[in-house]
Amino acid sequence: MAIEGANTVQLSAGQRVSTLNHIAAIRGQFWGDSWKEVERFIDDMRDPRDSNNEENIRTLSAIFYLAKIPTNKHHLSLSELTTDERTALVSAMNQLKAVVSLFPKRIALPN
Repeated sequence: MAIEGANTVQLSAGQRVSTLNHIAAIRGQFWGDSWKEVERFIDDMRDPRDSNNEENIRTLSAIFYLAKIPTNKHHLSLSELTTDERTALVSAMNQLKAVVSLFPKRIALPN
């Protein structure tokens, strides 16, 4: 059954980030953190066997940079990051998630 007359509200990137961070805090409070998933994601992005490894490492560097984690810590195991750095990392991932959701739907490569 469809909801008739349902209205949607377009959220700005900042509103999306705030919402994602708020939801992440609630998840952490009631269901525990999802750090295992974050570690799996980072491990997958660092996988040297991946054909896109160079691009993946650049993307990870951008995420760490956005989280304001010093360059000398980008290669460390996530367990070596401080709690504040872990929080910043999740917030940076939420920032990217929010912005990517606003990308144009049909991006084409130029000829």
